[in-house]
Amino acid sequence: MSRVAAIIPAAGLGTRMGAEMPKQFLELGGMPLVIFTLRRLAACGAITDFFLSTRADDVMSLQDKVAKAAVGRPARVVHGGDTRQQSVANALAQVDPATEVVLVHDAVRPFVTVEQLDRVIAETRKRGAAILGIPAIDTVKEVKRATLPEDMALITTTIPRERIVLAQTPQAFSYALLRDAFRMAQTDGVLASDESALVERFGHEVFVVLGSERNFKITRPADMDLARFYLEQERKAPR
Repeated sequence: MSRVAAIIPAAGLGTRMGAEMPKQFLELGGMPLVIFTLRRLAACGAITDFFLSTRADDVMSLQDKVAKAAVGRPARVVHGGDTRQQSVANALAQVDPATEVVLVHDAVRPFVTVEQLDRVIAETRKRGAAILGIPAIDTVKEVKRATLPEDMALITTTIPRERIVLAQTPQAFSYALLRDAFRMAQTDGVLASDESALVERFGHEVFVVLGSERNFKITRPADMDLARFYLEQERKAPR
């Protein structure tokens, strides 16, 4: 069976949550978000290896939590970096080069489904690079803020919604492609907000698989309330 590695960057501070601890360690369903998300990924039988990157101070405690989660496949915790890109790079350096597909998934997107994971992996096997994304619903404006108050901006253009998707995770790539894109970014001193930006910059096409509004990223306090609501819905759903 070909190897598929999942990288879960979990080294952020989550300052927008206003919580006493990083958001990936807030509890959902009686477990830290990062473990909740790990278990969701582990429901996908195609994934063979898991790599979680976190701050140095949290490595030992997270490794203990991962061991107790007992996902049934190899799961390693590695030192993260000061940026998401560095955290992913540190984990990627530990991935077996014989791995076929590497996917990267936010620790705080706990409602990804097995169907979505399977689809992204399948598309990556065919095309080399695929991410989840959803169409933009609101009208999108490009703005500039030079010399304006912090709470104001000047519209420079309106971007047609049909040309916009909101990127989600997982973002999946062939191992060699992601490795080479990261190497080029390091050589050029480029920092990007997600992995697909580095792969696009490397000159490879990235395809979008339809995601879901439920596959949202927990960022602000109200997002935890929504996550608990979704979890309660799942528990009440007929099986």
